[in-house]
Amino acid sequence: MQVHAAVLRDRAAPFALEHVELAAPEPGQVLVEIAGTGFCHTDVLPRQAGFLATPPLIAGHEGAGVVTEVGSSVGDIAVGDHVLLSFDSCGCCTNCALGNPAYCETFFQRNMTGKAQDGPGPVVDGAGHPVAARWFGQSSFASHVIAGTRNVVAVDHDLPLQLMGPLGCGIQTGAGSVLIALGVEAGSDVAVFGAGGVGLAAVMAARVAGAAMIVAVDLHDARLELAKELGATHVLRGGADDVAKQIRKLTRGGVQYALDTTGAPAVIATGIDALRPTGTIGLVGAGSRELVLAPSALATGKNVMGILEGDAVPHVFLPRLISLWRAGRFPFDKLIRTYPLSAINEAERDAASGVTIKPVLIPEGQ
Repeated sequence: MQVHAAVLRDRAAPFALEHVELAAPEPGQVLVEIAGTGFCHTDVLPRQAGFLATPPLIAGHEGAGVVTEVGSSVGDIAVGDHVLLSFDSCGCCTNCALGNPAYCETFFQRNMTGKAQDGPGPVVDGAGHPVAARWFGQSSFASHVIAGTRNVVAVDHDLPLQLMGPLGCGIQTGAGSVLIALGVEAGSDVAVFGAGGVGLAAVMAARVAGAAMIVAVDLHDARLELAKELGATHVLRGGADDVAKQIRKLTRGGVQYALDTTGAPAVIATGIDALRPTGTIGLVGAGSRELVLAPSALATGKNVMGILEGDAVPHVFLPRLISLWRAGRFPFDKLIRTYPLSAINEAERDAASGVTIKPVLIPEGQ
């Protein structure tokens, strides 16, 4: 079938809205009409020279929509189901079998290359040339996508489906990092570095966890104000030389948990310095520079933890986040601004500048 999609033709080029041909779902796959999809920093990684995924590519990995066709062997997913799309995993390697699909042995091949694991992908362009369309098993910068049942989560029909997509990755990552990976306890102290979508989801989750002190650090005053509204007890302007010292003073010795969402080595070092002895910092930012730590940086039992997708199992964790949202305890929708899919380049600019925390793209006609 012919659908429209935002295609990245060149690393330095803007996204281009094109008509492409989408194949029918194969066994274990479903066809989803996209209602809305989040725009995330991860979606611009293919712009980096040497990255795993190469143009031409359809990005997008926070999709939400309605199932319109199913292949064979799809289990409980049916036509008409409202679904959220999350990351892909094999379901059979050791980590998947142990309930850790974010650490699937084929995670990077399945999610970060945009290519099908075997055989051609589901999309060709108007000239019949293949376009990579398996980004995070979905490539949801499109009106319709093919997804596997491993990364499809059915949700209630009464939800505002257009806004739900970001739960599938960025919001899941921030909240899961706090509630699952770090396991923040009630009464503990937490510092979150970077108040974008992932960081603010972490702030909201820390409040859900009952953290006593939640410190948000960012360069944007507007984001810090929103962080206070969403649960931060204290906010600090990033970039100052004494951020770690300020945090240690506020918390009488340092936080037990920190989360870095920036990937910047200097910020990570500050986060480690802000920990109390035995504290743990989680790293979720996509860093591109070498991280060098002093030999004494971890000498007092401090820990550094790499985190993918918040350690979450989407089929379990996304319904939990939705329940918290329904209860008014996790208002992630306050981060969202919607754009038509045709305005994807504007959304990319606004996300990069900090004007918009979480853009959500709505295909025309939805």
